[in-house]
Amino acid sequence: MQTTLKSSVRFDGTALHSGRAVVMHVRPAPAGHGVVFERLDLDLPVAQRRIAVTPSALIEANLCTKIGNDHDVSVATIEHLMAALAGCGIHNARVTLDGPEVPILDGSARPFVAAFVAAGTRVQAASLTAIRVLKPIEVRMGEAWARLEPAEALSIAFEIDFPDAAIGHQTCELELANGTFVRELSDCRTFCRQADVDFMRANGLALGGTYENAVVVQGADILSPGGLRRIDEPVRHKMLDAMGDLAVAGAPILGRYIGHRAGHTLTGRLVRALLDDATAWEHVTVEGDQAHRMPGAGVCAADLLATGATTASAA
Repeated sequence: MQTTLKSSVRFDGTALHSGRAVVMHVRPAPAGHGVVFERLDLDLPVAQRRIAVTPSALIEANLCTKIGNDHDVSVATIEHLMAALAGCGIHNARVTLDGPEVPILDGSARPFVAAFVAAGTRVQAASLTAIRVLKPIEVRMGEAWARLEPAEALSIAFEIDFPDAAIGHQTCELELANGTFVRELSDCRTFCRQADVDFMRANGLALGGTYENAVVVQGADILSPGGLRRIDEPVRHKMLDAMGDLAVAGAPILGRYIGHRAGHTLTGRLVRALLDDATAWEHVTVEGDQAHRMPGAGVCAADLLATGATTASAA
């Protein structure tokens, strides 16, 4: 069945790229509503300042996931919030904010997840429809590629390879069922190299970034206080990002996602490629045993307490 929040939750924070203060509310929404963003800072009719999260709303952006509508209204850096909604099994939500970017908070999805778990979810009187992958679909950009394959539940496999010894070569694969996202991925923060930070700031980006809301590395050194939360936090954060980017499909995906050096743009293109091929997917009603294998099934406060374990493979 579809779900929404029992009550609204508020987030106060800073936008990662603009550095602006942002107030955002995630509110309950009726069945069939999906996730819809609304910019409260714009003097426009309500319908024109709203953006429904769909593949057609995607605007390609290398450093974040961004959506927009036909009235030049956009919202950026939605990936961590979308991952938290998907990972908690929240299908309908109205997101209101007073700026063009979701607050970065601590750079992970955990603050969103914690607030959603505290608010609780409400089951709605409407069946949940998922997108089942029927055949492999792959997209490439240079050495990077992303692929979706048939599977009975959502799983994500990722591989990264950075010259910095603090990151290096890392791989991880998880089936995102029964709270796995909350326990294994939600606390993993965005990461970057110090040289990337310097470049972005010189170009007017990452103005809200700090060593507290991102893992910053330089060679073999972790510059952020406290070091890593997990031995393979970087690759797990890429999996978190992929979770949020796949959620732009507008319905849960039943399939195996594989990413090799992939990013927001590539995963967005993969979602579009899947849905553009009518032979590659089908809509199915989620019921029975399948319902118990969905990412948000049975998520509870105990799952939050389980975050932080170093259980992954790193090479």
